[in-house]
Amino acid sequence: MTDLPPPPRKPLILELEDELDPSSADPVPDDLPQGQAMQLAARIRAPRSKLARFALWAFTAFFTFALSVAAYDFVTGLFARNPLLGWVAGVLLVGALLAAALLAGREWSAYMRLMRLDHLRRDAATARQTADLRAARRTVASLVSLYAARPDTAWGRARFAEREAEVLDADALLSLAEAELLPPLDARARGEVEAAARQVAMVTALVPLALADVATALVANLRMIRRIAEIYGGRSGALGSWGLLRRVFASLLAAGALALTDDLIGSVAGGGVLAKVSRRFGEGVVNGALTARVGLAAIDLCRPMPFVAVERPSTSGTVSRALAGLVPRKV
Repeated sequence: MTDLPPPPRKPLILELEDELDPSSADPVPDDLPQGQAMQLAARIRAPRSKLARFALWAFTAFFTFALSVAAYDFVTGLFARNPLLGWVAGVLLVGALLAAALLAGREWSAYMRLMRLDHLRRDAATARQTADLRAARRTVASLVSLYAARPDTAWGRARFAEREAEVLDADALLSLAEAELLPPLDARARGEVEAAARQVAMVTALVPLALADVATALVANLRMIRRIAEIYGGRSGALGSWGLLRRVFASLLAAGALALTDDLIGSVAGGGVLAKVSRRFGEGVVNGALTARVGLAAIDLCRPMPFVAVERPSTSGTVSRALAGLVPRKV
C-alpha cells in the first residue's frame, strides 16, 4: 500500500472588524543608532597638537623627577634615623627599580616585534612593486623564520618549501608565501574580531549603566587588538597594545570609517531593521559592527603581508557572522 500525499493546505483567512489604515501606523524613526560608545572610545587618544604633547611630556617628566627625589629623601631619612629601616627601604627601592627596568625591557621587546611586522609588510609591498626577486626571497625567508616555531603554520611551511624553488617571479613567490602561511592565522584573527564584536554588542544592549558601554568597548577593542598582534607574531605589551589601538583608531577616523553609513546598516540589519528594534539594542548592534571594522583595520596593520593572494575579509561578512542570531533578518 502506497502512502497517499497529504491534502493541500488551505489559506488562512482572518476577518478584521476594523479596516486598517496605513497612514495611522507609527512613523519609522529617522535617528538611527550611531554607536556612541565606539565613537567616544575612538576619541580617547593622545593629544594631537604639539603643545599638548609637550605639556603631557613635561608633566610626566616632572612627576617622575619629583617621585624619584621623594623616594631618595625617604630612604636617606630612614638611614639617618634607623640604619636597619634604611637598608630595608633601600632594598625595596632597588627591587622596584629592577622591576621597572624589566617591564621597560619587555615593552621595548614587544615594540620591536611590532616593528618587525611593519618592516615585513613594507618589504613585501616594495618587492612586489619593484619585481625584485632577491628582495622577495629575503622577505619570504624572514616570514618563514618568524613562524618557524609555530605548529599552526607547519603544514603551510612544508607546502611552501616544496614549491619555493619552482617559482622564479617575485610577485608569484610572495603570493605563494601568503597563500600557504597566512590563512590559518587569518582565520584565528577573524575569530577574535567576531568574538569581540559580539561581546560589545551584547554588553551595550544589556547593561544600561552610563559609560559602561564605553569602558566595555575600550577594553574589548584593546584586548582584541592585542590578541590579533599575538596571532601574527607581535606579542605586544601594554603600551604597545595601546599605541596600536591609537594607530587603528587614527586610521579609521581619518578615513571616516567610524561613521554610520548605509553599507554598514545594510551589513548589520539587511536595511532598516535597526529602526524597528529598541534604541538600546540598536546601539549595541552598531557598536558591535564598528568593533568589527576596528578589528579588520587591526588585521591590516598587524599582518606581515598585505592582502593580495588571499581575499581580504569583508566588513559585511564579518559583521554577519559576529552578530548572527542577534539581529532579526528579513525573509
